[in-house]
Amino acid sequence: MSIIQTATEKMRSLPPEKQQEVLDFIEFLQSQLAQKNTNIEQIEPISFLAAAQQFAGCVDGGPGDLATNKQYFEGLGTE
Repeated sequence: MSIIQTATEKMRSLPPEKQQEVLDFIEFLQSQLAQKNTNIEQIEPISFLAAAQQFAGCVDGGPGDLATNKQYFEGLGTE
C-alpha cells in the first residue's frame, strides 16, 4: 500500500475537523516548499570575477603578465 493510500485511509477515520487540520498542514507544507523554491530563484547573479575573486593570485609561478606575446598587441588601438 502506498503512502497516499495509507494516509487517505487513516484520514477517513478522523472526524471532519481533524481532516481539515490535516488538509491545512498539507497546504502549509506546500507553501513552505514554494517559498523555498522562490528563494532559490531570487539569488542575485554575480560576475565570474566576483565568484573567482578568492582564487586570484593563488597559483605560484607562471608569467607575471599574461600578455607575454607582445606581437599579439601590435597595432592595437591604432586602427
